[in-house]
Amino acid sequence: MTIPSSTAELVESLQDYNDMVAWINDTLSSVSQQSEDTGYSLTQLDQQLTYLVATLDIACEDTSSHLERVIEDVSRGVPRLIYDLHFMRDGCLSLQSNVAQVSHRANSAVPSSTGAALEHLKVLDAMKRHMEAARDVLREAESWSTLELEVTSLLDEHNYGKAAERLSEASRSMDVFQNTSDYEPRKALLVALQNQLEAALSSALVSAIGSQDFSSCRNYFAIFSNIQRESEFRQYYNGSRRASLVAMWQEALISDCNEPQRPGGAEQYKTFVAFLQQYYSSFLALLNEERTSIPAVFPDPPSTMSNLITSTISSLQPSFSQRMASVVQYYGDSALKELILIVKVTEGFATSVAKIFEKLKYSSDKPTQDLAKSPVPPTLHRRRSSRMSISWRSGRRMSVGAGLSAGAAREDLDWDRALFQPFVQLQVDYGSLERRVLDGAVSTLISNDIRPDDDRARLLREQAVDLFGIAEDSMQRCASFTYGYGSVDLIHALDGFLQSFIESWTSDITREHISIPQDDQSSISEGDLADLDYTPDDWSSFGSFLRLLSSARSVSERMTIFEIKLRSHLTQLSGKFRMARQDPEHFPIAPSRGEALLLEQSTLNSAELSALFGAVDPEPSSESNPGLRPPHLASTPAPLLIEARSAIFKLAKACQISLQTIILSPLRMHLATYASSVLWTQSGDPKSARTITSNDLSLPSFSKSPSDIIQRVAEGLLNLPRLFEVYSDDDALSFSLQTLSNLDPETLKELTEQSVAEPQAHPHSHLRRTSVSVVSKSMDPQAVSSAWLASLGHTLLHHFVENILPSITALTPMGAAQLASDLEYISNIVRALNVESEELEKWKRLVNMDDEDGRKEVEQGSAEATLTKVAVMRGWIR
Repeated sequence: MTIPSSTAELVESLQDYNDMVAWINDTLSSVSQQSEDTGYSLTQLDQQLTYLVATLDIACEDTSSHLERVIEDVSRGVPRLIYDLHFMRDGCLSLQSNVAQVSHRANSAVPSSTGAALEHLKVLDAMKRHMEAARDVLREAESWSTLELEVTSLLDEHNYGKAAERLSEASRSMDVFQNTSDYEPRKALLVALQNQLEAALSSALVSAIGSQDFSSCRNYFAIFSNIQRESEFRQYYNGSRRASLVAMWQEALISDCNEPQRPGGAEQYKTFVAFLQQYYSSFLALLNEERTSIPAVFPDPPSTMSNLITSTISSLQPSFSQRMASVVQYYGDSALKELILIVKVTEGFATSVAKIFEKLKYSSDKPTQDLAKSPVPPTLHRRRSSRMSISWRSGRRMSVGAGLSAGAAREDLDWDRALFQPFVQLQVDYGSLERRVLDGAVSTLISNDIRPDDDRARLLREQAVDLFGIAEDSMQRCASFTYGYGSVDLIHALDGFLQSFIESWTSDITREHISIPQDDQSSISEGDLADLDYTPDDWSSFGSFLRLLSSARSVSERMTIFEIKLRSHLTQLSGKFRMARQDPEHFPIAPSRGEALLLEQSTLNSAELSALFGAVDPEPSSESNPGLRPPHLASTPAPLLIEARSAIFKLAKACQISLQTIILSPLRMHLATYASSVLWTQSGDPKSARTITSNDLSLPSFSKSPSDIIQRVAEGLLNLPRLFEVYSDDDALSFSLQTLSNLDPETLKELTEQSVAEPQAHPHSHLRRTSVSVVSKSMDPQAVSSAWLASLGHTLLHHFVENILPSITALTPMGAAQLASDLEYISNIVRALNVESEELEKWKRLVNMDDEDGRKEVEQGSAEATLTKVAVMRGWIR
């Protein structure tokens, strides 16, 4: 490519660009490429650039000149344009005046006699129309006078077709008597004659339907259509065809529907599912017969077949819903499993019926000559009336339009909605049904597993295996029974189910003392820690609770894995729903369209369900470029089983509290007599105490030593790190550190940030752990020990400050000095465990205070509780 040789070509190339910089770069880049190919120098490139600038200058000048000429031409032409518009307006006004004059001359040229003749012709035409209408009315009135006699005669002669035609003509003439006194009597007469015709045909019609006389049935259908009683004909037909199915339903001997016992051996009773399979087989056999019968009689085979199915279902006594409720009551907790079997059998029946409708569409496509032979008009319009018919039946009246063609649209048929309607309320109640199944399964599990001499930690692990196996089965039940619409209820049921199971263990741990077999006692008391003040029972309980904490961690890990499976299951359902929204015809939610429609219209299809699917499976647009997503969207997804995870941590906390109680029990025992010690009531003044030497020299005494009790407590605290060194490799201690008692969250955060290794990036981000509360196994054992020691130190200090120190009744000056020494000593010891207590520091300050300073502080009216307690002990308050 080279620079255009002319200014015109250069300007034309400019029209292809919106950005001038881009045009210059492309033009010069072509020159640079040309220079590389031919060996041009930078001097030549500069020459080309100079040429380009000059060419642009010429183009600008040409454009300016052309624009000036255009402006000058427009300036000269505008005044001429105004003159032309005025000239056109004057011409239009002149034309209008001429047209009015011509019209006036034309009217004056016509003689007056011609106008009168035309008016006379109009009057004569109106009189003719009115006379014809009056003649028709008189003929109708005359025909009504002989209507009853004619129809009765035709019925006596069994000439039902002509009688129907006569009644049809009379019905069409009813509009003539509208708003007259003759309307009601004639209407009553018409209905009475139609009832006589229907009564005369009823027995013959039933006989023709029973014998499958299609020709007679078709003639009778035409007769009923002529007298606007097509719906009654359909009732006769459906009632006759469904009679065997209704009788089969009523006479069924079902063992699991809580129905009164009827004569028959026990071997004749069947479960509802087994009976349904047999019943649906008979139903399909009838529909296959009707697939050839209905097109021979009715002009709308699909809607007629649908009407037959819905009328059969609505005629069942007891109703389908009642028997379903009886099944639920009979099976109790396991009712959902039986309901799923019933749904699957019904779906199989619906699939077979849908195939029959497909075949019906082809069998009802008759040639034109076949339709010509039929006395039934191709399109029949039925009208509603308030007449009473002798074929009226109690219950729901079926009304299906007769104007549908054989290839009626599938969505106009409601047979599958009537079939699956009894399941809707049960599907809406899926959550409670699922929870009953889960609770029943876990009750059986617990009752079969609990034995007094079992290792409870092992039992918890074993039950967790079965527990999550039971939970996994619920996902398949949800998909089978609600096709994913019950996912929200599934989450609630699983969450509550797992929560109740874990809380039962928490209650047992809190309420009962857990013992382990004697042969499983730890031998640690014979080792390096034999000098600690723990009994064999303490070591046994310690090991038992530690194993329970490890089992709790195992349950938490299993819950994490289960949540991954659950999230994957929900993701698949979300994708299925998304595909169904985009193409419902090829990707239906349920096998039957009616069932899918009922579920879509139920309360299960809620905003909460949409939010759940949006959380587990965001729309593809938000995932198209993960690097551009905000940080909070790229983080680990929130857990699904919130209450169950909370229960896990409560279980861990209960184990931790029990462990801490055992660990601190010797120290608590030492402190039990601390408040009643005689040290607090010693007499004397610590400031005036002197030591007399052999040379009669008076030397000041040094500060008091800590009491024996405090020294033993301090030794116990200093021995605690040795205990955790022995268990440093036990992962149980690192589980749920955030639930340790009296542990500052900031302290724990610092420890975890320093010791937890960063997890490696996983190719599937959704496979990460869903709970950030579970501390990784890679945490430094030293940090775990530090967390436990800090929690133990805070717990012991809390007990010491809140329960022990306030129990001291009185403090003499010597007792106060001793207590100050003890508090100083214990404060230094706990600092070694990275523990500090503001309340302990308050006690130190107040106990060290002189009487005079103490009374002044009391007189200042301080409402501090610790000051009040110390003031009472020191006697500052009487």
